[in-house]
Amino acid sequence: MLSTLVRGALVVTLALGSTLVVVTGPAEAGATRYKNCTALNKKYKHGVGRKGAKDKVRGSTKPVTNFTVSDSVYAKNTHLDRDKDKVACEKR
Repeated sequence: MLSTLVRGALVVTLALGSTLVVVTGPAEAGATRYKNCTALNKKYKHGVGRKGAKDKVRGSTKPVTNFTVSDSVYAKNTHLDRDKDKVACEKR
């Protein structure tokens, strides 16, 4: 009896697990690796950064705050983050 219940639970678990649907936002749907900042800025006008990232600035300039937040797009383009502040290709 117990093994029948265990088998039934296993079948239900496998059936539910195989129908898992992942919903992504528009930025995550097609995370692309860009060759340079000019190419990235065509799609993401003010750059792209990780959640919680803050633009690092020097002097009296204000940080860029209107960059697109997307962990997956940033992960594909870390090579474009020269100052390592978790925001790639930040631009006003």
